[in-house]
Amino acid sequence: MLFVYGTLQFDAVLKALLGRIPEQVPASAPGYRAAKLKGRVYPGLVQAGGTSAPGAILLNLNNHEWRILDAFEDEHYELLEVPLSSGKLGWAYVWPGGDVQASGWSATEFEEHHLEEYAARCARIAPGLAAGEPKNE
Repeated sequence: MLFVYGTLQFDAVLKALLGRIPEQVPASAPGYRAAKLKGRVYPGLVQAGGTSAPGAILLNLNNHEWRILDAFEDEHYELLEVPLSSGKLGWAYVWPGGDVQASGWSATEFEEHHLEEYAARCARIAPGLAAGEPKNE
């Protein structure tokens, strides 16, 4: 199960990348926050005591979909297990540091200002990702 907290929370992005919208359940990651990253429209999950990053758990991803998401994510992310509000651990793409801003990432702001263009970009690169090609435009 994959915990998503940023752009992968949006059905348009999932549909563009995977060709379907996986089943999801709301969740959060205590001790983490979705941080705004300098020069990027997507966030990074970083440790932050006293907070909890809201998001969702994607269920029933197959191996091919995992490979697509791994290829899609920025090379700086680390796929790590994080504690979830359910008391279980889940995989998440965690940002290891650098370019992290003090402000939090806003899903509402992303949806209003970037989602349409971002989902279109995802749709353009998805065939290459599915074929195992590097993420280039």
